[in-house]
Amino acid sequence: MIYLPANDESIVKAAGIISGGGLVAFPTETVYGLGANAYDAKALAKVFEAKGRPRFDPLIIHIAAIETLESVAALSLLSADARKKLFLLAENLMPGPLSIVLPKNEKIPGIATAGLPTAAIRFPDHDVAQKLISLAGGAVAAPSANPFGSLSPTRAEHVRDKLGDKVDMILDGGPARIGLESTVLDISNDDIRILRPGGTPKEAIEKVIGFKLCPQQKTQTFGSESDQQTPLPSPQSLVPNPQVSPGQLKSHYAPKTPLFVVDREKIIKQPYKTGCAFLFFDDFTANEWLKAQKHTEKAAVRVLSGAGNALEAASKLFETLHELDSGNYERIFAQFAPPDGLGEAINDRLTRASC
Repeated sequence: MIYLPANDESIVKAAGIISGGGLVAFPTETVYGLGANAYDAKALAKVFEAKGRPRFDPLIIHIAAIETLESVAALSLLSADARKKLFLLAENLMPGPLSIVLPKNEKIPGIATAGLPTAAIRFPDHDVAQKLISLAGGAVAAPSANPFGSLSPTRAEHVRDKLGDKVDMILDGGPARIGLESTVLDISNDDIRILRPGGTPKEAIEKVIGFKLCPQQKTQTFGSESDQQTPLPSPQSLVPNPQVSPGQLKSHYAPKTPLFVVDREKIIKQPYKTGCAFLFFDDFTANEWLKAQKHTEKAAVRVLSGAGNALEAASKLFETLHELDSGNYERIFAQFAPPDGLGEAINDRLTRASC
């Protein structure tokens, strides 16, 4: 595995690896991605193998310019109204942490999209990512560069520690600016909806398209308690349906340490226990909790944003969870964020990471 700081020389080297069918972990404004040539089915299979990712979970296709969108998407299959909304979104919110589900171009192999006729496509707002994608052929499939289901990487070190030699090269571009994956928006049919909340708040999308979005789709769950009360399914039915978007499974983005997420009132009342860590959204809540406790001199307390700023909190979420997960704690108690803006995405990640 090659580990290099991101500069012009290393980006050219990384692009050559991707063009040759290899895997490169690279920085974006959201999290680090594990990139492969989006047109190379064998290279895409390596992504699934390296991550231990199930084939029913599709990849996001990254481009480096809006002008190249038709090389990965079949825009002619969109309705006139959907095309209008697409170009409004592209004009106002791209590049940025927004992935849009569109009919896929026939050049994109089915393995990239879990066999579905649609693909989630995004234009990252990061110079290193844009240069790499452009030099590597204009389209790179890149899920987060971590083992499937675990905490997303916001630093190159996270990728090195979790994937190691499963990656041909890691480009170190410093910490991710946003720290949460992109919002995934499906405009492939008349029922426009967010499939995964992320770095672009719902309110920003609604402002551009001019109306309120449909409620988020429910996550697909497996092995729930209700399964025990129904007849055993056939073997064929045990194969999950393909996901339209990544990040829709109930359990995802999870640390090894058991994580329990509660609202502000409950976490203030949660008694301190030796061996536990506490993750608060803001200083005000952390101080209220400390006032209510006794013997907390050795308590592991972390705060995502002292002033309660959702953007700062989002950028620190995965990094802080990585830190706590390596601290040999018995469990982590975390506070839900206020649900507006980026708080929705923060709470989505906490919920999927929890027990």
